[in-house]
Amino acid sequence: MSYRILIAEDEPRLLEVMCDYFISKGDDPVPVSNGTDALERAENEAFDAILLDIMMPGLDGFSVCRAVRKENDVPIIFLTALSDEDDKLYGYELGADDYITKPFSLSVLYAKVTALIRRSRGSIRQDDRLEAGGISCILSQRRVFAGKKEVSLTPKEYSLLVCLMRNRNIVMSREQLLVKCWGYDYDGEARAVDTHIKRLREKLGEYASCIKTVIKAGYVLEVQ
Repeated sequence: MSYRILIAEDEPRLLEVMCDYFISKGDDPVPVSNGTDALERAENEAFDAILLDIMMPGLDGFSVCRAVRKENDVPIIFLTALSDEDDKLYGYELGADDYITKPFSLSVLYAKVTALIRRSRGSIRQDDRLEAGGISCILSQRRVFAGKKEVSLTPKEYSLLVCLMRNRNIVMSREQLLVKCWGYDYDGEARAVDTHIKRLREKLGEYASCIKTVIKAGYVLEVQ
């Protein structure tokens, strides 16, 4: 199985070597060289795991991890030259799943990443699944299926879909969706919801017909 992995590392040669290794294993690494780009990609694309250097330009790895964890439980591993116990404890408090200290073995890194991904997918409990209109979500794994086909959603698209599924047959205003999916401190345009709903519908294809637009009110996931 091929995994899509975001790798944030500001040392060009190390970033290149890691990407080449994951490619050789049949995976799809996405390289970035600073924390700002890492957070932007993490917020707008779906990944099976994220590797974060701690000391990076823009945002450091701790800041990226903190922001990602507000809406995503994707496995996160810190790549760091820091070996201080306090730094590691702080990373775990932010929601990191593991640390690997430089210099490291690529084979060990790969083994840790794949083990975390498999563990995060784990076994599926009955209360871990949402189903509506031919769409199903496995909540602990953040996996979405339209019919039998797995669909790759960004964190925002996923949050919107889960919110609509949990409130099926209830009209949700744009403001309600913003609060639930963006947070109380979001100061952007409510119309941002429309853009993400449009992309969500495109990805769900024929199964998107259950997501209805209610004029001057918002959206509803309508099922019998």
